[in-house]
Amino acid sequence: MATITAVQAQEILDSRGYPTVECRLWLDSGAYVASSSPSGTSRSKFEAHDLRDNDSQRMAGFGVLKAVDNVNSIIGPQLIGRDPTKQTEIDQLLVDLDGSPQKENLGANAILAVSQAVMKAGALSVNMPLFEYVYRKYQLTTNPTIPTCIYTMINGGRHGADNLDIQEFDIIPASHITYPDSLNMAVNLYYDLRDVLISKGAIHSTGLVGGFTPNLFNNKDAFEILIETIKTSQYTFAEDIFFGTDMAASQFYHNGKYSMKDKKQSYSAGDLLDYYRSLRELYHVFYIEDPFDDADANSWQMLTAEVGEAAMVVGDSLLATSFQRVQQAIDNKLCNGVLVKPNQAGTVSETIQVVQLAMQAGWYVIVSHRSGETNDTFVSDLAVGIGAHYIKFGPPNRGERVAKYNHLLEVYRRLQQLASQEQATHDQAAQQAQQAQQTQQVQPAQQAQQVEPAQQSQPPVPAQQPAT
Repeated sequence: MATITAVQAQEILDSRGYPTVECRLWLDSGAYVASSSPSGTSRSKFEAHDLRDNDSQRMAGFGVLKAVDNVNSIIGPQLIGRDPTKQTEIDQLLVDLDGSPQKENLGANAILAVSQAVMKAGALSVNMPLFEYVYRKYQLTTNPTIPTCIYTMINGGRHGADNLDIQEFDIIPASHITYPDSLNMAVNLYYDLRDVLISKGAIHSTGLVGGFTPNLFNNKDAFEILIETIKTSQYTFAEDIFFGTDMAASQFYHNGKYSMKDKKQSYSAGDLLDYYRSLRELYHVFYIEDPFDDADANSWQMLTAEVGEAAMVVGDSLLATSFQRVQQAIDNKLCNGVLVKPNQAGTVSETIQVVQLAMQAGWYVIVSHRSGETNDTFVSDLAVGIGAHYIKFGPPNRGERVAKYNHLLEVYRRLQQLASQEQATHDQAAQQAQQAQQTQQVQPAQQAQQVEPAQQSQPPVPAQQPAT
């Protein structure tokens, strides 16, 4: 049994240049793992607390030295000598040490960095790839594969530059397309889109997570640009590729109305529902994330009832990877998919509980990055190991996003190897069974020849032959 011998945290920078927590954890073998917490720009009020120093004289007020010290002085000493494969037990210890409803005391950024490091250490201690360790530990799928990718192409909202209201315009390859071909599609279309924007004299700079932020007249123009881009490619719209959106509607919800630049007057909830109907009709939008404000439950219900059989209505800000909120949403039929962000829950075990609940309800599970990411590839392994239906890691052009896509290429190759080994084992077993069957067919005839003289005076007893 492996044991934890040391835990140490430090402050590092995320993809936005904001500080976050990295945790390193050593085993008695001398080996160590490292993991870091991401954080979001569009944060739900329901998610676990991201602890900051709020010192305006340092790191623009976003420092995490308090969270780092909480790992080094409070959490770390409690983990020494523990078995890293006891994930649930250790995660519960972290929750108990914090003792607050949303992890305000120690900070979810401190707790998650430790929880993920423990999971990595558990996999390392049994000499198993992380995705396979997650798969075998939780058994949430019978066939681990690379989930279908949701690639961001255009950014607006808080991820853009005040150019569009919708936070993300996404492309979704058809589910039958292999991961390498899917990634190839995303890269091709990303740069084709850049060329189309340049040809139109549009702004082609990128936003917070790497999607383009063009200066367009309204949100629907973004879909038209994407369709024009697809027409210049080898792919067929609504066959090879579909559209998705992260509406982040709470960001343009004010005083009971939704304000978007697509028309001068504000939208009522009913108007916005009509808008989504038009997106479905015109652009075959298959994925709609956070379509209404968190408090607008009736509208969530109406949209899900109307399109839930043919499309995904996904809760992010609404659900915040919270077991209680997902249960409420299931009971009230608010949506049919959950965006899973481990830092919203705070520990790996709590994240797994949310996934289990969603899968039992027949929901879609989408594992997601955050806008403030690191090069940690934990969520890539998590998504494969739990059997997520989709993953959303952004466009294929930023180091912190590319790290995850590149790691998935490695996982894909490993899955191909495992499939080949399994097929070889199956073929060998079938060959052995065939040989055994042939042996059984031959042996009774040989035995009959040997005993025939001694049994000539006895009634013949037919030998029972195996079926052929």
